[in-house]
This record gives sequence, structure tokens and C-alpha cells, in this order.
Amino acid sequence: MATQAAYAVEKAIGHDGSSITQQDISSFDGETGKSETMKALCWMGKNSVEVRDVPRPKIIEPNDVILKVTGSTVCGSDLHLYHGTVIQLSKGDILGHEFCGIVDEVGSAVTKVQKGKRYVASFQIACGDCFFCKQKLSSQCERTNSNTTERAMYGGQTAGMFGYSHFTGGFAGGQAEYVRVPLGDVNLLEIPDGVPDEKALYLSDVLATSYNAVHDTAVFPGDQVAIFGAGPIGQMAGIFAVKAGASKIIFVDTEPRLTFIRNHWPTDHAGKLELPTVVSKLKDLCGGRGPDAAIECAAGEYAKGWMHWLEMAVGAETDTSEIINEMIEGVRNFGRCGVTGVYVGYTNHFNIGALMERGIRLIGNGQAPVHKYWEELLKMIQDGELDPLQMVSHRVHVEDLDKVYVKFDKREDNMQKVFVETKFSLPACAGSPKLTRY
Repeated sequence: MATQAAYAVEKAIGHDGSSITQQDISSFDGETGKSETMKALCWMGKNSVEVRDVPRPKIIEPNDVILKVTGSTVCGSDLHLYHGTVIQLSKGDILGHEFCGIVDEVGSAVTKVQKGKRYVASFQIACGDCFFCKQKLSSQCERTNSNTTERAMYGGQTAGMFGYSHFTGGFAGGQAEYVRVPLGDVNLLEIPDGVPDEKALYLSDVLATSYNAVHDTAVFPGDQVAIFGAGPIGQMAGIFAVKAGASKIIFVDTEPRLTFIRNHWPTDHAGKLELPTVVSKLKDLCGGRGPDAAIECAAGEYAKGWMHWLEMAVGAETDTSEIINEMIEGVRNFGRCGVTGVYVGYTNHFNIGALMERGIRLIGNGQAPVHKYWEELLKMIQDGELDPLQMVSHRVHVEDLDKVYVKFDKREDNMQKVFVETKFSLPACAGSPKLTRY
């Protein structure tokens, strides 16, 4: 398989040595794990994941923290791993980049994080002290991912990321009962009393990512905003765009997601919501000119037409440009287009002419810098200004995650966002969906 072959090439070339934390501990063995086992969701091949009994992690480096996972989730970007779109996966890798839990063990150099307390982890692993970390741009940390292939493809590297292939450092993820958090003092945020796991969990990625999409693209008061992709990121981007003063939010997607948005949209902003079924209506909905801004919350792996499907199948491109082009052609002259959905590599048939001639700003929102936003977002939750549960459709168990992946991929059961409990989870908070077993 291509994704595994790419990892073999990386191993042959070797990392560039820039990371201060050990790379490629994406599962645990006799050297990195304990004799006791845990349940964990493991990647086994393209479109194949399994819940397996695997060794529990142990302290490897003095800055490590071991969490007993009390909550995790499945992200739309996990499907890119499931499909084999993201390169450098290895059989048995533990997935999951959004999680929270109770501290079970701390390394000898850990000074802030305390055993027995609740914390949420950022999906990125940051050092806290490099050029980008000092600006809270934690997703671009220079010292936690030494993957040579990523540097060659992108001209630079992102931070290491939990459960997201060896391309981003090869760190075991949190869709498990235990997880190892490198540089724990930097990458864990304490969850205060009064904030349940079911709300704090989503500070790890989805809330910061959607918030960043809106503010990095720049939504101004009175703007009309089109959001491509009505999954959890798109849904919350719509909420944050309204908070930024947008006068109209237009979601571009299909059923059942549009109905989920309609049913969970704030009633006091009902007049701002538009749910067209075709992109061609964008300009008509916005005075004939098009929206002021568009935000891509889908991804580049989903080809619509046969040409892109064929080119992706034969390796002539890694991502389709169709949604990007729809945004560029759909927004008003001098409009803004932000890209938050995952794009892996290269694309063809990009409408650079429309971009240049009409003065469109195309903005790569990047992997969201969680550390820049998570304290601000936590305060919104504490103050009652933000309720993450509005996007949560299901509560599931970690032992059923292999079945959940299939249903989430097929958009069955109106599954929007899940809360994944383990044997360590606290009783469900008010407003949490009831547990569904598969």
C-alpha cells in the first residue's frame, strides 16, 4: 500500500534530527509499553481499523504524562487516515488526536501537571519555547516533528500530532484507554470544576480549528459567509462567524448534514441561515455578487467529477481543486477564501486566473494553533457563551470505535460528532446524548 511504502521510504532516508522528543512511537511494545493491556483503536490498512488489546504506554521521557482517557472523539480528518489518503501510516498505529482524561503518571521533569487532575490535550505537540511556540502558534512548533518527507513536500514541517501518521511524527493517539503525552506541561490544559469532559474535550481540536478558520479568514461585521462542508468544523465555524457579526451564513453540503444544521442552529439567528443544495445559488443569495468570504471545511480527497477522480486514482494529483475553485468563483470580487479542510499535496486545474483577475484572497488557515485559543474558548464555555454539545449527536464506547468509523464514514444514523467514553469516564453530564452501543 502506498501509505505504508511512503513510511518505508522515510525510514530509509531518515529523520532530520530536529525533534526534541522521540519520534515514531505510534503504538507500544516491550520497550515503550507495560505488560498490562488496554483497548485501543488501531489502523490496520486502507478502510480497516480494529479495537485491539495492546500494551499500555509508560513514561519514556522525563517530560511525559500518562493520561487515563475519559473522553475522545472521531474527527472528519480521521477519515483521511481511514481511507489511506494521509501518507506514512503503519499497521497497528493507534489513532485519535482529540482527547481528555485524568493524569495517571507524570515524568520526573513535569512540574505543572498534577496526578489525579483532569486535563484536555491539544492535538498538536508543541515544545513551548521555539519561534512559533513563543507566539502561541503551536501547530507549527519547530521541535516536535523531524519528518524529512514533510519538509521536502511542504518546504517546512508542522508540529508533531497525536494519532496522525508518521508524517507528523508518529505519536500514538487517544482513541484508547491510556495515552502518552510528550512535553505534558506544555500540551495539557487543566479542566476546571464545573466544566464537564463532554464540553472540555472539544478544546483539543474542533473548537480551536473552527474558531481559527473564521478569524484567520477574517469575518467582519455584516459579512455574508459561505461555508463549504456542514460537518462539526463547518457547523461551529458558522457559530463563530455569527459571533463575529456575520449577517448571513450559507452552508454548502448535502443531506443529512443540512437538516442537522437546521435543527441545531440557534433560534435567535434563524434569519441568518441559508441552506442551498447547489453552489450556483451563492451569488443569487448575496445580491448577485457572491459572499464576502468562503471557508472550506470539507477536504481535498473527495472528487466530484470523473476527471479529478481519475487523476487522483492514478496519482496525477493528491487532492481535487473543485471546492477551492467553487469558492474562488463564488465569492465577490476581492472576496476571501479560507482553507481549513485537509489537503495533503498537489492539485490540478486550479483557477488561478479567477484568483488573480478578481483579486481573491486565498488563505491557508493551517493546522489550527490550539494553544493560541484554548483558554479563550474555555472561558466562553464557562461563561455560557459557547455550548459544544450543540454539535454532539452520539455518545459511544471505545470498544465500538471500529463500527463507529464505518457509520461515520457512510454518514449513517445522522452521526455528526461523537463523544467516546471509556471505563474511566465520569457520569454523563446534562445534555449529553445517551450511550449507543454497536
